[in-house]
Amino acid sequence: MQHKFKSVFLVDDDLFHLEIMKQFLTQEGFESIFCFESGVDCLNEIHQNPDVIFLDHQMDIYNGYETLRKIKRYNPNIFVVMVSAQEDIDTAVATLKHGAFDYIRKDDKMEENIRATLYKIDDIKEILQERKTSILKSIFQFI
Repeated sequence: MQHKFKSVFLVDDDLFHLEIMKQFLTQEGFESIFCFESGVDCLNEIHQNPDVIFLDHQMDIYNGYETLRKIKRYNPNIFVVMVSAQEDIDTAVATLKHGAFDYIRKDDKMEENIRATLYKIDDIKEILQERKTSILKSIFQFI
């Protein structure tokens, strides 16, 4: 399945992990992948309005949680997926409460979980598009 995303941001201060994520998404067919080593760098380019942001939780300057809050203030419609080595359930719950679409652990199932999350986002985007089309048809029906 070809994903319907114009661009994806990867944000992680671990260059090794950043490269692994980029290679994986390239293999999945993504072409517009932008990598950032900090939340600040990501926020400086947020005006590009990526469809999806994969955001590491533990980073210097702004951690993932702080970056998530700023992204959601800028555009609440961007799908943000927190990616972390943290096993703390409270961290996962807090990020989901503040707008993260999903929380994925950096473990041996990470790629499988990312793939599943991307398919969920595809499904949601399709449903939203269908609703938008339906609403527009309803509006223009009376004109």
